[in-house]
Amino acid sequence: MSATNDTSAGRSRGSARPGYSLDVKLWNVASTGRKSRPYQPRWVVAGQVHGATFATSALAESRRSELWQAMNRRGEAFEIESGLSESEVRAAAEAVEAAEAEAPLRWFEFCRKYVAGRWRTSAAKTRESMADGLAAVALAMVKRGEGAPKDTDLRLAFRWGVVPANAGEDPPAELKAAYEWLTTKDRAVADLGDAEAFEDVMYRLNYRLDGARAAGETYKRRRRALNTALEHAVDVGELPANPLLRARRKRGGSDSAVDRRVLANAVQGRQLLTAVSYVGSWDRNRGRRLVAFYAVLYYAGLRPAEAVGLRLSDCHLPETGWGTLTLRETRPVSGKQWTDSGERHDRQGLKAREADTDRPVPIPPVLVAILRAHLKEFGTAKERRVFGNERGGVVGSSTYWRVWEEAREYALPPDRVESPLAGRPYDLRHARITRWLNAGVPIAEVARRVGNSPEVIHRRYHGCIDGHEEAANAKIAQSLEEEGDGI
Repeated sequence: MSATNDTSAGRSRGSARPGYSLDVKLWNVASTGRKSRPYQPRWVVAGQVHGATFATSALAESRRSELWQAMNRRGEAFEIESGLSESEVRAAAEAVEAAEAEAPLRWFEFCRKYVAGRWRTSAAKTRESMADGLAAVALAMVKRGEGAPKDTDLRLAFRWGVVPANAGEDPPAELKAAYEWLTTKDRAVADLGDAEAFEDVMYRLNYRLDGARAAGETYKRRRRALNTALEHAVDVGELPANPLLRARRKRGGSDSAVDRRVLANAVQGRQLLTAVSYVGSWDRNRGRRLVAFYAVLYYAGLRPAEAVGLRLSDCHLPETGWGTLTLRETRPVSGKQWTDSGERHDRQGLKAREADTDRPVPIPPVLVAILRAHLKEFGTAKERRVFGNERGGVVGSSTYWRVWEEAREYALPPDRVESPLAGRPYDLRHARITRWLNAGVPIAEVARRVGNSPEVIHRRYHGCIDGHEEAANAKIAQSLEEEGDGI
C-alpha cells in the first residue's frame, strides 16, 4: 500500500485481541513549524491519533517506514493506547524485565514477595509476627533525609503494604506519604552484607521506637522473623550468606523465666476471681460473664486463647468429683488483615501440636462447679462456645484485659495494684503451673496438662519452685559430712 502527500495509508481488516486494533491509518511526514524537531510522522489507531517528532526528515521517514513495515509486511495489530505495534510493545516489556532483572532487589519488594509466599501456610498470629519483625528491620533499610516520615508511620505503612490482599491497592490517605517513601527510598537486600547497615538492623531488633530496650520475647520474635527471611534471601540468591550467623552478640536481660513477682498465692487468686464478679455489675454483667473464664486459666492452666475457643462439647462436668476439659481449638487475636476469614480472632489448633490432636485436662471439683454455674446463668454463646460477650460473639482480648485491670483495683491494696502481681490474665496460668510444681506434680505431667514440653516448664518455672535451695543445701551438707568435712 502506498501513500501520497496529505493523504493516509491505512488498513482495516480482521480482528485483534483486546486493547489492540488492525484499524490503522498512516499519514505522510508533516512539518510542525518548530525550529527544534520540525518533522512529524502521524498515524491513527482505532480513531486515536499518535505522533512523534524528529530533528531531521530522514529520521522521521525512517520511523514512518518502521510503522508501514509493521502494518503491511508483518500484519501486526497496534496497541490503541500507546500506538505501538505488537512487536514494539513486546520489546519494551522485555527491556523493562531485563532492567528489573539487572537491578538489585530492594527490601520492601523482597519482603512483600516473601510474606506472600508464606501467607497460605501460616497462622494469622504468625503472619502478624512476621510482618511486625520485618517492619522493625525496614526502619533500618530506608534512607533518611529531609521530609522523611516518622518511624511510626513507616512501620504502619510497611505492615499494611506486605498484606497480599493490599497488593495493587492505594494505601490509606494517612499512610500515603510513608508508603511512597518506604517503596522508593528503601535499600537493596544486598546492603545487609554491609557491616554498618547491619549494625543498624540489630539496633532495630533490640530497641523500641521510643528508644527503650525491647522486651526479651520481642527481640527473639523479631530475630526469628528476620532469620527465616534472610535464609530465604540466601536460597533465592539475593545474599551469599545469612549475616545473622555472624552476629554472635548475646542479648542480656530476659531468659524467658517467669518473674516470681507476678504469681498470685491461693488467697489472692480467690480474691481476684471474686473481684471480677463486681466489675460492671451495673453494665451488662461484664465481670460476671468472665468469672469462669479467668477460673479456667487459674484452676486448669489454660491459655486465654484456649479458653476463648472452649465449647460445651469439650467439657465433661459431672455433678460431683473431677471433670475434664478436652481442648481442640484456640482463638488467638490477630486482627482482620491477618486472618483468612476477615475476623479479628483466628481459628487454630492447639499450640505446638498437630492440627487434629486434642489435649484432655482434668479439672478439680471447684472449677467444675464454677463452670456449671456459669452455663446455668449465661448459657452458651454462638457455635456453642462456653464464653461469649453480651451479643454471643467471641470474647475479645481488649474486653478481658479491661475487666482484669478493674478487678485488680478491687482485689488488691494500692501498693500491689502498682506491682507486677497478676498484672496480666496470663499470669493466672503461671500461678497454677507453679502451684502444681510446688505440690510435687511431676514436670512431665504438668507439661502434658498445660501443653508445653518438659524442657520449657523446667526452664521457665525452675526459679519459682519452693524448697529447692534448702534441699540442695541439705544434700551438699550430707556430702560434706560423708567426706569428713562437716562442721
